[in-house]
Amino acid sequence: MRAARWHGEKDIRIEEIDTPTAGPGQVLIDVAWCGICGTDLHEYLEGPIFIPPHGHPHPISGDSAPVTIGHEMSGTVAALGEGVTDLKVGQSVVVEPYIIRPEHRDDEHYNLAPDMNFIGLGGEGGGLAEKIAVDRHWVHPVADSVALDEAALIEPLSVAHHAWVRAGSPTSGTAIIGGAGPIGALTAAVLKGKGLRVYVSELSELRRQKVLDAGVADDAFDPREVDVPAKLKELTDGRGADVGFECTSVDVVLDMLLDAVRPAGVIVNESIWGHEPKVALHKLVMKEIDLRGTIAYAHDHADTVKMLEDGDLDLKPFITGKIALDDIVEKGFDTLIHHNETAVKILVSPSGKGL
Repeated sequence: MRAARWHGEKDIRIEEIDTPTAGPGQVLIDVAWCGICGTDLHEYLEGPIFIPPHGHPHPISGDSAPVTIGHEMSGTVAALGEGVTDLKVGQSVVVEPYIIRPEHRDDEHYNLAPDMNFIGLGGEGGGLAEKIAVDRHWVHPVADSVALDEAALIEPLSVAHHAWVRAGSPTSGTAIIGGAGPIGALTAAVLKGKGLRVYVSELSELRRQKVLDAGVADDAFDPREVDVPAKLKELTDGRGADVGFECTSVDVVLDMLLDAVRPAGVIVNESIWGHEPKVALHKLVMKEIDLRGTIAYAHDHADTVKMLEDGDLDLKPFITGKIALDDIVEKGFDTLIHHNETAVKILVSPSGKGL
């Protein structure tokens, strides 16, 4: 079968590899769609990061570069391994793409397990291939009412959902999101679906318009033209936002959130930072703000899937491109790197059947 394989920095190749089979306790999946994630971009430009370098196998998967990439995947069940009886061939599914030792899979915070990594980064196959075999534990069924292209966004949507959980699972109040890239936009979708008033600060006019058109933001501001903290106080009778979400890894955005949230408010940092930010932490002290980290997801997929099945979210506006596997670099990675404000989520069809 054909797969996109990471060999090194700026070296992704479409190759023929062996087709996997469903071993005991596993599910073989025909991949319908796989999204290109910001983490994939970092691996392409600067890796290896999560990908184990050649000759240094991951302690759980045993794999090292080259590896098949892709972890935001949806598809249908192609075959069931021995012992798997609660799914059926042809059923729509998504993958929670973890590589975690079995003894930690049911931990409360299994996303923080030792040596945790991700399918499609740390090995064990990847979604940018025609088929993948995954342990049943990480396979989530999805109702036929959910289109498979939208289902491919359940993985990044679960990242946003976990950020909402880390904020205290609020179902009312006011939120300010710094950045309307893929994770910022999906965070807005989760918050709006949970009942919050949602405001977004974003430089890109196209991205501001996207969250407004999608109905996931009550308003979106250009911080070059609007004093966002002052605007939030105006909109909240002088209090400020209850929660803030940092989705840019830009120092001034985090600093803005410290001004925009109310005293004793909460800020959740969703960004992966490639540098040490310079931020006025005195603001955090004097306002008793809670600054919380979040990574990936844990026990989030079930609620995220239900939100889609119940019609609480419409993810179609966030799908801005669909491409074939052969076009993954030119129309995928290059677009997201050089024309990122025009794209939210680009999906790849490994088989080409969805195009």
